[in-house]
Amino acid sequence: MDRSSLLALAGPAQGGNENPMASFVLMGIIFAIFYFILIRPMRTKQKKLEDLVKALKPGDKVIINPGIYGTVEGIDQDTLLVRIADKTRIRVLRSAVAGLQEAPDKEGKK
Repeated sequence: MDRSSLLALAGPAQGGNENPMASFVLMGIIFAIFYFILIRPMRTKQKKLEDLVKALKPGDKVIINPGIYGTVEGIDQDTLLVRIADKTRIRVLRSAVAGLQEAPDKEGKK
């Protein structure tokens, strides 16, 4: 017998009839897991930070992104004037604000 007749007798390849819907469902489940574990918490954190930056007013104690502590003295449209020492003021973008400084705990709890 030649090769073509042996291949004809062998029949179709096994395992080629996989259901494509199963892979779509699996991909959907993986996306849902990533959404609820990674994407959604990051969005809520970003939204809280945006709301905090919009609500800043002079006198607020803030932390600037590289870790600089300061007090807001002036607010412009896109920038803040922040006092970081007695006679040192810097102008920073609103997007550089990492958060508010925590008030020290008066009771000394850790």
